[in-house]
Amino acid sequence: MAWMEVRQAAELWQVPERKVTALCREGRIPGAKKSGKLWQIPEGSLRPLDARTREYAASRKEAETSCAADAGNRAVMGFRDTYHKEPETTAFTPYRICPIGAHSDHNLGKVTGMTIDKGIAIACGPKQNGVIEIRSLQFPKRAQWHVNSTPPEKENDWADHLRGATIALARRFPLHVGLCAVLDGELPIGGLSSSAAVIISFLSALCRLNGIQLSPEELIQISLEAENRYVGVSCGRLDQSCEVYCRKDKLLYLDTLDGSFELIPRSPQMKPVEIAVLFSGRERSLAGTQFNMRVDEARAAAYSLKAFSGIPYGKIEETNLREVPEEIFRQYRDRLPESFARRAEHWYGEFHRVEQGAEAWRRGDLESFGQLCFQSGLSSIENWQTGSPELIRLYEIMTQTDGIYGGRFSGAGFKGCCVALVDPAKREQVLARVERAYLESFPGLRGRYSAHICHMGDGVRL
Repeated sequence: MAWMEVRQAAELWQVPERKVTALCREGRIPGAKKSGKLWQIPEGSLRPLDARTREYAASRKEAETSCAADAGNRAVMGFRDTYHKEPETTAFTPYRICPIGAHSDHNLGKVTGMTIDKGIAIACGPKQNGVIEIRSLQFPKRAQWHVNSTPPEKENDWADHLRGATIALARRFPLHVGLCAVLDGELPIGGLSSSAAVIISFLSALCRLNGIQLSPEELIQISLEAENRYVGVSCGRLDQSCEVYCRKDKLLYLDTLDGSFELIPRSPQMKPVEIAVLFSGRERSLAGTQFNMRVDEARAAAYSLKAFSGIPYGKIEETNLREVPEEIFRQYRDRLPESFARRAEHWYGEFHRVEQGAEAWRRGDLESFGQLCFQSGLSSIENWQTGSPELIRLYEIMTQTDGIYGGRFSGAGFKGCCVALVDPAKREQVLARVERAYLESFPGLRGRYSAHICHMGDGVRL
């Protein structure tokens, strides 16, 4: 990289040298660094705008107008407003959807996944004292802790996922540099693994500032540890794997038993498709739902089946249905409590639906793939026994709407959203019919229900 001195920048920008020095000291010139007693500025750097000027106000208004829906731009603008300087780095992680394979990764099943072209962005700068200070544009409270003295217990706020990520990273690497940061998400919270996307964006930024290069598997494991051990959510590796491995126009086909995966490209024969994300207007947090209980019931089913059949077993928290052949389940199903049997029924059925779905996608059969999505959604309602009244109603409307190939509720199913695979030629009719039918059932959610058209996108770039 070519550099220029303070004197050269002052001449180029037509400002006093002391002003340029102050801008460097305040961190408002991205990439500027001190070498001995002299500041070095990347050649070609633009003069930072003064926040008090009309020029700055005009540029900010233009950015807001042209990029109103872009999380990266909003995060950068939020950082400027908060810290009155430019961020040193940014990171972006997309949301994910799981068309088929829901509620199975925690018991080492197979899953499918896609990332979409919307997600979570972070804009940040370094804090050499090791303090992490972070603000989310979705929540009022700013959070703060130190990289080497993070609270050992969760504080039950939006930043718990990031505290857990800091602890998990510090177990593996020495951390010296903290950060000041602003986070922003492009869609409402609930059902799109926003927690995993927040963690990965945060880790990407914190690692960059500390000179740490994580492998994809390290990033997945650290993110998963934050959710499992700190936040207390018994999720598997679906969300993190999707956000790391997915690529545009390819279906992730992942075996969570060993982490092996395939990215299956869209067939040239496949019909055009868009992804509609339909937010019910209800938000939820997994740690406060019955999500963990459902996982425990699936493990208890596996534990019981092992005992009935004479398969050796150890700790229940280390037991999973992948270790129990399906014929054992069929043989002893009637001896299980009904709730345990339903959880296992869903898991084994979903295992087969994922395999069938991967082959349907491979041959470009969008209709069959969509029907498997609908079947997955129905099993989640009947066998996994999840889904709020709002999400169940959205699912029912989707199954009755022309122009939707398939869909299901996304995430755990406790409020949040549904996703639908939509024929672009019928997009407007689909959105209008779903909204009309849904608000007829839940008129009190008018103004809170929302629909968003998305497309397949790339996972995080390391």
